[in-house]
Amino acid sequence: MGFGWLGHAHSRSMQRIRTLMPDRAFDPVLVACADPVEAQRDEALGSFDFARASADWRAVIDDPEVDVVYVAAPNMLHLELVEAAASAGKAVFCEKPVGGTPEQVARAAAAARRAGVLSGVGYNYRWAPLVRYARELIAGGELGDITNYRGRFFSMYGSDPMGVLSWRFLQDQGGYGVTSDLLSHAVDLAHLLLGPITRVVGTTATFIEQRPLPNPSPPTRTSHYGRGEPGDPTGAVTNEDYAGMLCEFASGARGTFEASRAIIGPESQMAFDAYGTQGAVGWSLEQLNELRLYRATDDRGSGYTTVLGGDRFPYHGAFVPGAGNPIGYEDLVVVEDYEFLSAYVEERPFAVGFEEALQWARVQAALLRSARSDSWEDVVALPEEQLVVA
Repeated sequence: MGFGWLGHAHSRSMQRIRTLMPDRAFDPVLVACADPVEAQRDEALGSFDFARASADWRAVIDDPEVDVVYVAAPNMLHLELVEAAASAGKAVFCEKPVGGTPEQVARAAAAARRAGVLSGVGYNYRWAPLVRYARELIAGGELGDITNYRGRFFSMYGSDPMGVLSWRFLQDQGGYGVTSDLLSHAVDLAHLLLGPITRVVGTTATFIEQRPLPNPSPPTRTSHYGRGEPGDPTGAVTNEDYAGMLCEFASGARGTFEASRAIIGPESQMAFDAYGTQGAVGWSLEQLNELRLYRATDDRGSGYTTVLGGDRFPYHGAFVPGAGNPIGYEDLVVVEDYEFLSAYVEERPFAVGFEEALQWARVQAALLRSARSDSWEDVVALPEEQLVVA
C-alpha cells in the first residue's frame, strides 16, 4: 500500500529473494498493489508483475490471496492502514515511523497485539552486516564498558529553500519532521547496540519556515524533491528541520544525538560512534561497507583501523563474494524482508517489530516534551499504551 520509492524497493526485494536466498522456505508472490497515482499502478502491473492494482488501499487488505501487507504510504496514513490490516488478520510490515506521532505508534502497536499478528518495521540499517558486527563486539565485551555514544542522521534533502512544500514538511500529512523521519533510525540503532534510554534533554528547530507550494499537476514518484521558482506562492512548514538531544542509557552510558534535513554537506550521514573503556567503533551509511574500529593497546596509541565488509559477515555473501566488494542500500531491504517473511513462515517473532518502534516513540515523546519544557524528561510509557488488551 503506497508505491513510491520504498514501495518499489520492497517489491524489487520480493523478486530478488528468489534468486539470492537459496535456503529460503518460501517464494514471495506480488499479488495486489494500491496507489492513488495511475502511473504508479501501471508500473506495478507492467514492470513488477503485480496481479492486481487499485486506487483503493482496501482492495489490498480485502484480497483473500494476500497474506502479508506492506505499508509504504505517507506517515500520517500509517495508523489507519495498519489497524485495518491487523483487524483483517494480515501480517503487517510498516515503514518507519509506524505513524506520524508517538501516540499513533502506540496505537499501531496495540492493534497488532490485539489482533495477534506479526508486525515489522523498516529499521533497515539494523541489517547492515558491519552494524551487526559492531553489535557483536559490544555485546561480547570487546570494547569494554561503553561510556559514550554519538548518533546522528544528517541529510540534505530539505536543505534547498526552494524545495517544494511536500507532505514531508506538513505535520498533518507527515507527522513530526526529522524526529520521525531521521532521528528514529539513529535512536533505533542505539537501542540495538546499547539498550534502552531512560531520560533526555533536547531541542528542535525549523530553519526553513516557508517553501514553494507544489505544482498542482499530478504527483510523481519523486515529486517531494521538486523545486519551485522565485516568486512562486509559498506555504508554512509545520514540522521540525532539526532535532538534538543529550541522553542517559539504562546501562549508565551517556549519549548525544542530532538529526537535520536542512544541513549542508552530509548527503545521507546515518552514523554512530560508540566509545568504550577498551576500544571504540564507528559506522556511517555513506561508507556502508566500512567499519572504523579502535582497540586500545598498552600505550593507547594504536589508532583506528578500517574493517572492510565481506562474505565473512552474515548475508554479505548473498550479494557479492569475497572481501571489499560492496553491497548497497536496497540489499539491506532484501535482508530485512527475507528475515520478516521467514519469521512469518516459521511462525516466530520478528526481531524489529512495532514493539521496537514503540521504544523509539517513548524517546520521541520525551524529547518533544523537553523541547517545550527546556528541562530533562524521563522516558516513560505513553498513555495510548493502555489501549493494549491481553
